[in-house]
Amino acid sequence: MTKFIPPESLDALIHERVRLGIMSALAAASELAFTQLRDMLRVTDGNLSVHARKLEEGQYLACDKSFEGRIPRTEYRLTATGRRALETYLDHMEALIRATREA
Repeated sequence: MTKFIPPESLDALIHERVRLGIMSALAAASELAFTQLRDMLRVTDGNLSVHARKLEEGQYLACDKSFEGRIPRTEYRLTATGRRALETYLDHMEALIRATREA
């Protein structure tokens, strides 16, 4: 029998559609530009900005700002803390799925 993981034990910072999308996209790529993430997730600039900021505050994301000529460029990457948090989150989700299927 699989150990039950209560749903409330899921990381609330990650367990939101846009933030989970950001974390998942960055887990698959070393870094992504703001516009790449925005287009990939099909969200507005403001929506992405708010969710990325929450992940930054939780130290799950690092943000680098620069200029290409006169054009601002914002790039995001997962921190080691963020990568560990995502792994833990996925482990919890897998345990919930197994427990549900075994029920």
